[in-house]
Amino acid sequence: MTRVLLISGSTRSASTNTALLRTAAASAPDGIAASVYEGLATLPHFNPDDDHEPLPPAVAELRAAIAASDAVLFCTPEYAGTLPGSMKNLLDWTVGGTELSDKPVAWVNAAADARRGGGANGTLAVVLGYVQTRIVEDACRHVPVAREAIGPDGLVDDAATRAAIADVLTVLVQP
Repeated sequence: MTRVLLISGSTRSASTNTALLRTAAASAPDGIAASVYEGLATLPHFNPDDDHEPLPPAVAELRAAIAASDAVLFCTPEYAGTLPGSMKNLLDWTVGGTELSDKPVAWVNAAADARRGGGANGTLAVVLGYVQTRIVEDACRHVPVAREAIGPDGLVDDAATRAAIADVLTVLVQP
């Protein structure tokens, strides 16, 4: 079983980014166990003085979740042309560890408008390159999710979108 950690860069409760990732977890292809990281809003502000053992509990949980995964898929909104501060904060907490080093990673842009999200994706690529991940370019995709496509269960109910999400996961974990 290949374990994929799904990380949303949004703290919004009705986020299309988080809905896409929850859908990925609920409908992952056979052989893939995908789980959504839910601790973004609980991470303390990054402070290099605190980046040592013992780590703040929320940071230790984040790093343990990354270490336990075989691959990581990000889905983040773009704010003011770049990553939201909370997502950059999460990434800053990974710099002092090696959990992401050489790990396959990709991102999905859930913006309904294909012209949005490029700044966040570009910044994500820079930071993920800095921490020496293996970016799986073929798995980095635009999978638009309209708010109307999210069902009352918080999942995307469109079959084509679900298929696109499953394909991203399959490509991400290919050897």
